[in-house]
Amino acid sequence: MMTDEFEIHRRLLFSVAYRILGSASDAEDAVQDAWLKWSSVDRAQVGEAKPYMVRIVTNVAMDRLRSARSRREVYVGPWLPEPIPTGNSDGTDDGGESLSMALLVVLETLSPLERAVFVLKEAFGFTYAEIAAAVERSEDAVRQVGHRAREHVHARRPRFHAGQATQRRVTERFFAAATGGDINTLMQMLAPDVTLWTDGGGKVRQATRPVTGAERVAAWFATLGQQPYQGVELADMRVDLVEFNGGPGIVFRGAGRVIGTMTLDLDDQGRIAGIYNVANPDKLQAL
Repeated sequence: MMTDEFEIHRRLLFSVAYRILGSASDAEDAVQDAWLKWSSVDRAQVGEAKPYMVRIVTNVAMDRLRSARSRREVYVGPWLPEPIPTGNSDGTDDGGESLSMALLVVLETLSPLERAVFVLKEAFGFTYAEIAAAVERSEDAVRQVGHRAREHVHARRPRFHAGQATQRRVTERFFAAATGGDINTLMQMLAPDVTLWTDGGGKVRQATRPVTGAERVAAWFATLGQQPYQGVELADMRVDLVEFNGGPGIVFRGAGRVIGTMTLDLDDQGRIAGIYNVANPDKLQAL
């Protein structure tokens, strides 16, 4: 019976853990830890199962995030979230803005408590009373944390979300220009202060620092079609436009494996403000 109840809410628990951790593998581990804790509780003392499970997985995820922070500080190059598939019946999550790479990168700048409160409130609509019980703080304290986190996020990521059709159209046009070495089109599409993050984790040769500015980013992509990517010639590479992390993105495949992903973040004028390229093979398992 306890197993059945847990399985009913497993997808929700993974969704909460992933948004707090930004890592699918860590989120899976957090859900497994939550199951072990859930299986040992006295069911008669629990009350409603769903909020209790969310409470368990939230605290497990916060603990794991505290441990992960030290590892991410010595990570080689920019650390980006692990891409997860969305948008179909087999997807791990239903998607949405709270799953976007751009937002998850901003959430990395919050404390574990701020991140948990923001995720539970903004992504899942829990009340402050419910969140207070989950994180074991007073409701007033949680309100303050939530307000602080929301201001922090909105200062770094304004409330703008391009529609799926626009996002897909821009992604297709961008890739055609990048692989064709069309710098003029790239310059038209990029915001002046665009930033490119590439995550190879020290295992794949990538830029070890963010590349900022339209000219530098355009020049970086203009060479994309002129040399092999991870040892795979462009002619031998399969490139698919698929949905992951709540929106359309590019998946590169070659040599029988996924070798990278790319997602774009648009500003309110439809220009590309952020580009997120994940190539660390450890982060591509979910795809």
